[in-house]
Amino acid sequence: MSELRLVIFDVDGTLVDSQRDILAAMAAAFGSQGLETPPRERVLSGVGLSLPETFLRLAGEQGADIRARMIDAYCTAYADLRQAHGPESSPFYAGARETLDRLAGEPHTLLAVATGKSRRGLDRLIEAHGLEGMFQSRQTADDHPSKPNPAMIRAALDETGVTARRAVMIGDTRFDVDMAHAAGVASIGVAWGYQPAAGLSADRIIHDWAGLAPALDDLTETTS
Repeated sequence: MSELRLVIFDVDGTLVDSQRDILAAMAAAFGSQGLETPPRERVLSGVGLSLPETFLRLAGEQGADIRARMIDAYCTAYADLRQAHGPESSPFYAGARETLDRLAGEPHTLLAVATGKSRRGLDRLIEAHGLEGMFQSRQTADDHPSKPNPAMIRAALDETGVTARRAVMIGDTRFDVDMAHAAGVASIGVAWGYQPAAGLSADRIIHDWAGLAPALDDLTETTS
């Protein structure tokens, strides 16, 4: 039997496309303080960071109290949009669910999530998409410093007992890749996310989910 391996996924921009509600909630957050919302590209460039880090990047010239009110407005708006749209608030990218199901059926593979979402937000997404029991480790921004700090990956390794050389981080941003490198694990960048794949510096880049299996086997030295 093969040694266990751990496949760690980012969420937004990797497994699901949440940009519609992210952009709408961000507009609500800035509007709540009478401020102009940053351009779409700038907003999406920060997806994956914790909300305090995101608003520091986008509204660092504002005081901490204003940013805190913006975070509250963002969370309220995002929750309302998620309630209104249901699972379509964050639809899977084509092939993502099938990929998760396939990996979950492999006896030598464990799955984890490392996300800038809150614990509540991740739990609700998992419930909406029927993913209960899919991930052996769920790491969120509530419990760790923001990406690219490696704390989330290290916690997932500790929780599953998998060694770093048998783990891979999959994400769509430089934050994911830098976090993986800092934790000493391999990285796979996806080409369909919120940051250009050419700038990720990942160990591998995949352009569809069909390319994941050979990349995982190569990076974890797994043979069939």
